[in-house]
Amino acid sequence: MSTLDLTGATAIVTGAGRGFGRGIAAALRATGATVIGVARTAAGLEELQSQLGGGFVPVEADAADAAVATELLERYRPRTLVLNAGAVPPMGPLREQTWQGFSRNWEVDTQQAFHWSQAALRVPLPTDSTVITMSSGAALRGSPLSGGYAGAKAAVRFITAYAGQESQEAGLRIRFVAVLPQLTPETMLGQVGVQAYAKQQGVGVADFVKALQPVLTPEQVGEAVVRLSTSAADPEPAYLLTGNGLQPLP
Repeated sequence: MSTLDLTGATAIVTGAGRGFGRGIAAALRATGATVIGVARTAAGLEELQSQLGGGFVPVEADAADAAVATELLERYRPRTLVLNAGAVPPMGPLREQTWQGFSRNWEVDTQQAFHWSQAALRVPLPTDSTVITMSSGAALRGSPLSGGYAGAKAAVRFITAYAGQESQEAGLRIRFVAVLPQLTPETMLGQVGVQAYAKQQGVGVADFVKALQPVLTPEQVGEAVVRLSTSAADPEPAYLLTGNGLQPLP
């Protein structure tokens, strides 16, 4: 399979300060790309910069802010844009949720996907650039203990598909693809989910994690993003991502 070279190109990764975002930023930096990492808190970005060096540019900002999306896309015109930022949902049954907590991922994850996808089409991004949005396997199966999380992530997938169709119709040749990672204890968000669902099922965390084997890691997520970003062939609109790799969705 032929691949595209990202050496000297620019990539933007939102939510780069932790979890999947760190793995994605490191993997893209390893290709030779300059990586712009966006997060709301500076500490994680500074730590990552010390690891990745001068080819990583930290930006402390709210990725759910429409003005931030437009400003950074106009300034950097990235070849690869990874929309990974998201909130950790409050865990609990529906009867104990508040609307503020239930809608948290709509306000962060979905709003981010909306603003950045819209800006990518309007700016627009360079021809043959790739926009990758991080949805979730919960978008397929639901997630009854995490409020509106599953619905918010399903909306991320829909927004990605809509943007891809508009790019095609307008002849922009910007590729939009949604990635749906499985639940994993390798991130802070995943740890919260694993603990909640293990308790609900009345099993220990270790036993619950056994059912997730092979466990998906941030490094594998980074590798998957690089694969999608560098493939010369157009990707599928959406993929499930497990410890066994990427699997196209219908």
